[in-house]
Amino acid sequence: MVKTFMLDTNVLLHNPQALTSFGDNRVVIPIGALEEMDQFKKLNDEKGKHARQVSRFIDGLRAQGSIAQGVKMENGGILQVLVEFPENRLPGLDPAKIDNQIIALALALKERTGEDVRIVTKDVNMRVKADALGITAEDFEKNKVKIEELYSGVTKLPLPAEDINKFAAEKRLTLSQADLFPNQFVILKDEAGSSQSLVGKMKWPERVLVPLTNSDQEVWGIKAKNLQQRLAMELLLDDTIPLVTLVGPAGTGKTLLAVAAALRKTLDEKAYRKILVSRPVIPLGRDIGFLPGSKEEKLQPWMQPIFDNLEFLMDQNGDSGESGEGTLRYMLETGKIVLEAVTYIRGRTLPKQFIIIDEAQNLTPHEVKTIVSRAGDETKVVLTGDPYQIDNPYLDSNSNGLTYLVELFKSQHLAGHVTLYKSERSALAALAAKIL
Repeated sequence: MVKTFMLDTNVLLHNPQALTSFGDNRVVIPIGALEEMDQFKKLNDEKGKHARQVSRFIDGLRAQGSIAQGVKMENGGILQVLVEFPENRLPGLDPAKIDNQIIALALALKERTGEDVRIVTKDVNMRVKADALGITAEDFEKNKVKIEELYSGVTKLPLPAEDINKFAAEKRLTLSQADLFPNQFVILKDEAGSSQSLVGKMKWPERVLVPLTNSDQEVWGIKAKNLQQRLAMELLLDDTIPLVTLVGPAGTGKTLLAVAAALRKTLDEKAYRKILVSRPVIPLGRDIGFLPGSKEEKLQPWMQPIFDNLEFLMDQNGDSGESGEGTLRYMLETGKIVLEAVTYIRGRTLPKQFIIIDEAQNLTPHEVKTIVSRAGDETKVVLTGDPYQIDNPYLDSNSNGLTYLVELFKSQHLAGHVTLYKSERSALAALAAKIL
């Protein structure tokens, strides 16, 4: 039976492709949702871009017939703009709110036609209200990843002791297991149960395990403190892996390691021209243009964790008479280190740069695609974040751009990933992160 999917405004702003993501069913956009979306069209961020894309798509369908009656799309589905205002008042709900109008429209449409009408929204509270009133409501689930099954980048492999000894002696071991991925770390364990173990990294397309080469280096005064940090450093310092993702809770060192590797590769080895550091500016709606001051001054409150890491590393590595703050200021003034809002990366090509995107769990899959596709020749992109700490109200641990990228790129030889688990902050900080 054909279903009717009524889309909330936030779904269209989240992903314009939602319009064509429901097969040969009917997609309904209430006129109130279009009106609500209109206020976003002039923004320079992703929401503004998506609002314009939706408007152009619908406008392109008008030549085929009345969008109020419904127009057939290329995928076989019907798109209809519902020009109707709810007559039924829902008890306890403000009728002036667009969300409540959409629920009332869906309820009226279901009662009038007997169709299977479903509301699609990124708003959790709206889904709860709709369900309570007898309307099926669902999240827009395209690009969702089950966080419990997220690829960790590391696996354990029991082998005979002679194979482990062979790897130690020959520095390579061919592995034909089907469930191994490029740049995945493999912990070889003696299948007989002894404590013997070795760690290597899968090399593609040869499908051979090779030893780690970068993991034990001291980089700008810091050294990896646990296995996951060693593996992260291995990826960060490998110029043949242009995309690295690091996932883990606060205190695991993912951002500090990324910044240290960027300083080593850019300032010491000159492998990259400059370091570009960015974070999603969620509290400001991603647009900083209206704020007073220079770009750095506008960004500083949201970039402070990055500033802290940079100053710490420069204090660790600098001369005794020179402060990390002064060195950082010089690097910013000379353009060796550039701070940028995610919004302003779109539309640019970024060659020979070491790019760090911190708090990437607050990005949508489309925003992550926009950033990674900006990478020019000889550019390395590192995304860090914690999928369990999301500030974006329309994302969760399963639908954010970081987890989507990890899962989608795990089979690609140009990408590497590690999930970090152990906090290296104080015992109190680690306990607070665990139980609070």
